[in-house]
Amino acid sequence: MSKGNGLSIPGRSPQPVADRLHEIISPILWTLGLELVDVVCVGKGPRSVVRVLIAKPDGVSITDCEQAHKALGPALDVADPFPHAYTLEVSSPGLDRPFKRSQDYQRAIGKEVSLKLRQPLEGQWKIAGRLMQVDEEAVVLTVVAARTSHTVKLSRDMIAEAKLVVKI
Repeated sequence: MSKGNGLSIPGRSPQPVADRLHEIISPILWTLGLELVDVVCVGKGPRSVVRVLIAKPDGVSITDCEQAHKALGPALDVADPFPHAYTLEVSSPGLDRPFKRSQDYQRAIGKEVSLKLRQPLEGQWKIAGRLMQVDEEAVVLTVVAARTSHTVKLSRDMIAEAKLVVKI
């Protein structure tokens, strides 16, 4: 999850605002059948924005965002994360968002993914293929090139960024 911008809630523990908001928001979204992807706090003073990014297995609808906003607003008013006004935004993080959590990798099993590597593998900084397996240590891809396919197993430490290949 995002660590936000490191701001702390004034007069409270030095825990970053985004971390505290995550603890409040996650169970509320769970009751709506939604998953918290990230909480990002940006801006200062009354121009602060709390962005809540949500997901669900079959995709997020505008109605899901609306329901989440209506449920989160009152809870955040009680938690009072800022001593000033702020704007609450709820949205889907998008199809091509980078994977942040193990759940993101799990959700992509069987789908085409693109990986940017921390160091080149056989001269390549990027690898694309069908994600076949994933665990905490490694990912396994089937890579198709020139009518042949081969399996590549990469340590998760080697991956700088991973995301779905979106075909429209």
